[in-house]
Amino acid sequence: MTADEHAERFTLLRPLLFTIVYEILGSATESDDVLQDSYLRWAAVDLATVRDTKSYLARLVTRQALNALRVGARRREDYVGVWLPEPLLLDEHDASADVVLAESVSMAMLVLLETLSPDERAVFVLREVFGFDYDEIAGAVGKSVVAVRQVAHRAREHVRARRKRFEPGGSARTARITERFMAAVTTGDMEGLLSLLAPDVTWTADSGGKVIAARRPVVGAEKVAALLLNIIRAHVRIELVNCNNAPALAAYSGDHLEGVFLADIADGKITNFYVIRNPDKLLALAAPRQISR
Repeated sequence: MTADEHAERFTLLRPLLFTIVYEILGSATESDDVLQDSYLRWAAVDLATVRDTKSYLARLVTRQALNALRVGARRREDYVGVWLPEPLLLDEHDASADVVLAESVSMAMLVLLETLSPDERAVFVLREVFGFDYDEIAGAVGKSVVAVRQVAHRAREHVRARRKRFEPGGSARTARITERFMAAVTTGDMEGLLSLLAPDVTWTADSGGKVIAARRPVVGAEKVAALLLNIIRAHVRIELVNCNNAPALAAYSGDHLEGVFLADIADGKITNFYVIRNPDKLLALAAPRQISR
């Protein structure tokens, strides 16, 4: 087997492998590191011993992602303010036709997955999003099939209990709300903005202590609207981008990206704003990514 064949197999599955790792870690830059390390390990494998490349590589990257997740959890204990996942820039709505994939990379779901243990998160992602068999998952997380079934049930119930019940908005409805939202914030229309916000809308900002941002969530339509309009006025340019398969606002001062604002929409109202201002996390938006399931 040649090095070219190793590279060909890995490259073919890279979008799927990246998506697995990103959903486990919530970080695009750390996912790149995991894939790089995993490829070096894969390059040393005798391909004649590999029955199923997809299963083998999914197991390999999951193990590396779990190691990175446990190390990262210790670093997060010293993180200043709220920690949010890194935004994922997509060049097109390549997940919109796949409802499961679209929801799985949403900021709301990634925030929810943060409440799971590392093993629960990996098992949930591999089973519920990617549909791997329990025996394949057992090999990836180093547990028995019986234990994996128990972890999967526990994780599924945890997610189900915390996932909001709401009518699917659909891409067309989301686009309309986003268009109205853009018009309201760019013209300073407070009344129009308030009509789009849920009464208990929440604003959560991640600055890492490196830039000015609210270190605790801000709750309430009037407070969030005022905060949003003040921030928008302070920036020269606002662009609409596709982050985590949803419309998001990118705020610039000159050519410098200052922050990304992702909205969570339910029942026709914006219920959450996730604001990424940590400059280290904004580096992940330098280039669009491809995801797959």
